[in-house]
Amino acid sequence: MILDLKKIFLDEDANLSVQTKLDLSEIKQNGVTSFPEPVSADIKVYNRAGIVIFECDVDFDYKFRCDRCAVLSSRKFACKFRHILVTELSDESGDDYIEAPDYKLDTDALLRDDILLELPSKFLCKESCKGLCPKCGKNLNEGKCNCDMHEPDPRLAVLKQLLSE
Repeated sequence: MILDLKKIFLDEDANLSVQTKLDLSEIKQNGVTSFPEPVSADIKVYNRAGIVIFECDVDFDYKFRCDRCAVLSSRKFACKFRHILVTELSDESGDDYIEAPDYKLDTDALLRDDILLELPSKFLCKESCKGLCPKCGKNLNEGKCNCDMHEPDPRLAVLKQLLSE
């Protein structure tokens, strides 16, 4: 959605509130559609003493495969984002402000980037996830396997021969 913010930039104490849904169903990770439902976003843009502020609250369900056991899981997220908007960026202020050229802001692109940056880099089905057996591949959350996990490292076989002589 493109917001026209000319009135907000030019009129101190002006504000705008918008509720929208953002479709991120094209985002897939490990073969899973990560955002099965549209993301709900409550957007507020206001001008206080000449500073234009963009605030947004988002709520969404996120589907993922656990990074340890590969079980399909989901989690609810609620995030808040806040940015200062400017119509033109100078070189040294590029990371601190969001540019709204011609008083227009593409909220879909901004929220998509904010949401993806907010997500953790590692997803676990639960904090105590035990993962998969490195030998047989059994999910260790469902119980132990019968694999012998005390097999020595083959790189140390020469040392074992020295000790047994």
